[in-house]
Amino acid sequence: MAEKVISRLSFKIGGEAGQGVESSGAGFAKALARGGLHIFAYQDYMSRIRGGHNFFQIRVAERPIYSHTDEIELLLALTAEAVERHLPELVPGGGIIADEELKLEEGPLADRGVRLFRLPLARIALEEGGSRVMLNTAALGAAAGLTNYKLEHLESVIEDNFKVKGTQIVRANLAVVRAAYEYAQQRYAADFGYELKGLVAPKRMVLSGNTAICLGAVAAGCRFLAAYPMTPTTGILEWFAGHAGRLGLVFKQTEDEIAAITMAIGAAHMGLRAMCATSGGGFSLMVEALGLAGMTETPLVIVEGQRPGPSTGLPTKTEQGDLLFVIHASQGEFPRIVLTPGTAEEAFWAGAEAFNLAERYQCPVIILSDHFLGTSLRTVEPDRLKLEDIRIDRGELLTPEELDRLEDYKRFRFTETGISPRALPGHPKAVYVATGDEHAEDGRITEDPLLRRKMVEKRMKKLELARRELPAPGLYGHKEAELTFVAWGSTLGPLRETVERLNSQGRRVRLLHFRTIWPFPEGAEEALAQAKHLIAVEGNYSGQLAGLIRRETGLKVEGLISKYDGLPFSPGYILEKLRELEEVKAGA
Repeated sequence: MAEKVISRLSFKIGGEAGQGVESSGAGFAKALARGGLHIFAYQDYMSRIRGGHNFFQIRVAERPIYSHTDEIELLLALTAEAVERHLPELVPGGGIIADEELKLEEGPLADRGVRLFRLPLARIALEEGGSRVMLNTAALGAAAGLTNYKLEHLESVIEDNFKVKGTQIVRANLAVVRAAYEYAQQRYAADFGYELKGLVAPKRMVLSGNTAICLGAVAAGCRFLAAYPMTPTTGILEWFAGHAGRLGLVFKQTEDEIAAITMAIGAAHMGLRAMCATSGGGFSLMVEALGLAGMTETPLVIVEGQRPGPSTGLPTKTEQGDLLFVIHASQGEFPRIVLTPGTAEEAFWAGAEAFNLAERYQCPVIILSDHFLGTSLRTVEPDRLKLEDIRIDRGELLTPEELDRLEDYKRFRFTETGISPRALPGHPKAVYVATGDEHAEDGRITEDPLLRRKMVEKRMKKLELARRELPAPGLYGHKEAELTFVAWGSTLGPLRETVERLNSQGRRVRLLHFRTIWPFPEGAEEALAQAKHLIAVEGNYSGQLAGLIRRETGLKVEGLISKYDGLPFSPGYILEKLRELEEVKAGA
């Protein structure tokens, strides 16, 4: 047998909803990270409580990784459907772990050069743990045994995950995982071409984009979240609910999205750093209240997790179709800031900086995420998320002492920057009206045309100021590139790997990635103008960023690689579509 591939593997756990696919995958991802390895993991699940095919894919390596791949080397098949669906992704020499009772046609596996490793998973679960429900635990033990990965890391995760259910459950799961591990290691490990060896490395965090946003927000002083559960931001609700007591947070699960945003506006109006989280469909219901925050100049943070639309669309899949929507949402014109993080680290900093921006410019700030960013897991170095680097900037917020010295406070006072002094309700010298109608400096309703014009210009001045202060897009890759990809949000990870692959082949390629997109950053035009050949990579049909670039700069993006099937980009997909674009150009 050829020499084994060490500590580089991509595998999937596939089964039906209710079989513990997500919990098993997340647990094994943590176990791999505890062994000093880097992981990237993403989940795909159907929009039903039980039944329907789900999978969890984990990629592991000795170096940092930012994306999944289209090929896998190992499949943990909990159902026959998992084999049918994922066999085309298995590389020759790969393997399938399956229960001995699972009915499978072995001919197609042999034709593809894939090994079938049959184990008595259900029997082990029943005999060692007392319940067939633990079949997924047995499958994880088998995977660790097949790859000779140290069992102690998986055991530690099981102990952590099940300790709330009691000692008996912990012992049962440990017995199951050990029996399956020994069975797979003794019978099959020598014949499998991949081995996972742990590394001596500092402890790393395993974070999703949703969790990273929560950590950044709370570190920056957010203490209030109102939300109605909608994928893909439900993880944010769960995190706040789970940590509310220990961290002194207020979490309100509301009856609908309109209630969520209006509660958050009320909390922000009273001085709390407040946030709401929703999907694109939920945000559609919020847009009238978004206008209220714009008119009252209330600092508010909204996390909008994109998913394919319109209407309910594909509620548990991924897409980037809401960029222009959030930039223009609600009637009329008013400033808002849109952040588009692409990694867990960027999501953390977006979660923190969003509150500074909201209070500095007294306007809504929208963090635009999606299913791929929000729910995927990645190992993150703790020193990339330094809490001591977070600075809290509350903008023009007046202290009680400053208000004591004021004689004539006007909440919406005209200023050179458009940013008015802000006072929290309750001070006797800061009594004012805040209304959704147009108003004068003191907040009283007006229909005077001159005042209306001045007030619109006052609010929009803040957008111009923010444009100059927001960071320019990040650059990755060759400094003298012949080809530049331009992208935003979660496409960052797959594109980084694409750029690395192309440059390793002798091409000169780079990536221009927007992590803040509105107002259009002042430094973006220069970076775009230096590109010789621009190709946009976006998870939508129309190339929304490409169109925005044309409108804001006059520059035309020459090509578009798009995806709108509900699945995330992968490096392989981008390379294939790039080849097709270049073939068309060559033949023209």
